[in-house]
Amino acid sequence: MTETLLTFQNFNDIELANEFAELLKQQGIPYLVEENKKFLDSGFSNDVVPDISIKLKPEDFLKANKALEDYYKTQLDEIDKDYYLFEFTDEELIEIIAKPDEWGRFDYQLAQKILRDRGKEVKQEIAGLLKTNRIKELAKPESVHRYWIYLGYVSAAIGGLIGIFIGWTFAYYKKTLPDGQRIYAYKEDVRNHGTRMLLLACISLVAFIIIRWRLFMSR
Repeated sequence: MTETLLTFQNFNDIELANEFAELLKQQGIPYLVEENKKFLDSGFSNDVVPDISIKLKPEDFLKANKALEDYYKTQLDEIDKDYYLFEFTDEELIEIIAKPDEWGRFDYQLAQKILRDRGKEVKQEIAGLLKTNRIKELAKPESVHRYWIYLGYVSAAIGGLIGIFIGWTFAYYKKTLPDGQRIYAYKEDVRNHGTRMLLLACISLVAFIIIRWRLFMSR
């Protein structure tokens, strides 16, 4: 699989990851499972926690989202009535529908069902519009505090790796939207600062290496 694959969802439960992978397989959606190990320091021992990523082609994100939503719809009648969403107000449930990326796909479906059962159904056209507006909101590039700009330049000036890291992050870091789009995370002026940080850091690092080499050769 040579196409560019992006992380669609992360799991810390191998059974849930396999269940989701099987769902994708049934829908004919190609995927890649990557498993890493994270160490959780409990104070007495280092516990190994699975970190499983399901990766998809960007153009399959919407199809996978639809498959998951249809799957979770079949699970709604099995949920216990003491599930925390049943205590939410109508306004709080609508917020879940407006921000499904923060709450998860199951809660998104359940919030709609609870409102429907209360006689306050959110029409699918409205839910779709809320999703579209949410993606537009998430797509807005971010600004950063001046402190990070100053820190980046200072670190770059002394040839520090922190300056290189901050510069690269500002200039090139991209975020993945729920529909699979990849966009630059930061505003253009921040990205320009990042490019200059990288250039300054590289010049400073080369100068440091040259000075160290000359001092070594002069001994």
